[in-house]
Amino acid sequence: ARMDNLRAAILRPQLAALDQVNALWNERHDRMAAALAGHPRVRLPKRPDAESYVGSSIQFRVPAFGPAQARAFVAALGERGVEVKWFGAADPVAFTSTHHSWRYVARQNLPQTDRVLATLFDMRLPLTFSLGDCDLISRHILEVLTEMSGEVAA
Repeated sequence: ARMDNLRAAILRPQLAALDQVNALWNERHDRMAAALAGHPRVRLPKRPDAESYVGSSIQFRVPAFGPAQARAFVAALGERGVEVKWFGAADPVAFTSTHHSWRYVARQNLPQTDRVLATLFDMRLPLTFSLGDCDLISRHILEVLTEMSGEVAA
């Protein structure tokens, strides 16, 4: 794709701040990941030590959830103002498309992938979130998980 002069002029200062912006995203991601990792029902992706990443979203799994629990989890978080997407839904919602909805490749049988996606959740982490926002959102997620598992909140 070609870029016109206006877009190029806007992009140049943004490129200069890219490392700083990535650090801000990773700070938010890592803050939430640390909070969620403490819950026994949550699984976070394991990152290789050599991996570099940009934490503009966070993904986590709740392997014990079936479809009804996953839908209830998303709904309960939505009632608290926390927008989490679930990759196990039959149809794509926003950015949660899976190979089942792809029309540009032949149908595939991927049972292991489907098992992971059935319990995978994703949440965008915009830079408008403060670290305090990340803490509050993490608490909401953990509270809903605790309520759904019948545990006593700490």
